[in-house]
Amino acid sequence: MVSAVITAAGKNRRMIEDLEARKMPSKHKLLMDLHGKPVIIQTIENVLNSGVDECVIVLGHFSREISVVLNKFHDERIKVIENPDVNVELSETLLNGIKNVKKGFCLCVAADQPTVTTETMKNLIKKAREHPEPENIISIMARGKTGYLDSAQGLGMPFVCHSKLLERYLAGREDNLNPILRDMVEDGVVFYGVPAQNELELVNINRYDDYLLVLNKCNF
Repeated sequence: MVSAVITAAGKNRRMIEDLEARKMPSKHKLLMDLHGKPVIIQTIENVLNSGVDECVIVLGHFSREISVVLNKFHDERIKVIENPDVNVELSETLLNGIKNVKKGFCLCVAADQPTVTTETMKNLIKKAREHPEPENIISIMARGKTGYLDSAQGLGMPFVCHSKLLERYLAGREDNLNPILRDMVEDGVVFYGVPAQNELELVNINRYDDYLLVLNKCNF
C-alpha cells in the first residue's frame, strides 16, 4: 500500500507580496497557469502517475478557491480534507494528512512542486520499499549529497516513509518540517537521498520569479 499526502494549506504570503509589488492582480500560486493547467493540478497528476493507491490533499488557507479547481478534477483515489484550524504549521498539516491515509508507505509532496517528476517519485517509493528496515527509512529527494545521509540540512519534501514512523514524530509538534527531520536523523532513522532528474525539480513555486522560471523552462 502506497499513499500520498499533498500539502496545500499555506498562506501564499510571498506570492501575494510579489504580485502586489508588481501591481498585478492577487492570485494564489497553486492556481497559476502552467501551459493550460493550474500548478496544483500538475502536481497532482505527477503524484497519481507514480502509482499511489490513494491521495489525500490537505487544504487550509484559501481552501474555497482551491476547492473550485479540485472539484473539476476527478480521480477515485483522491480525497480532499481541510485542517480544522487554518493557522497551523506544516507539521500539523502533514499529520492531518497522515491520519487520513491507510497505514503503509506514504509519499509526501508539497502542492507547489509541479516540477518533481513522476520518475523521481517512483524512485523514492522504490528505495523505501527495498530497504530491509521499511519502518525506519526516509527516502528523500536530495538537495546535495545523494545516497545514505548523515544530516537533514536543507531537506524537505518530497519524501517517502512509513506512515507510522512519520506520525510518531509529527505528533504534538508545531513546527516546520526540517527540525523534525533533524530529530529523526539524530534518533537513527535511515535517510537516503535520491538524486533529482534535473535542477528544476528542486524549485518550489513560492515567488513570482519561481513561477516564471517553471513556466519558461518546463514543457509539461
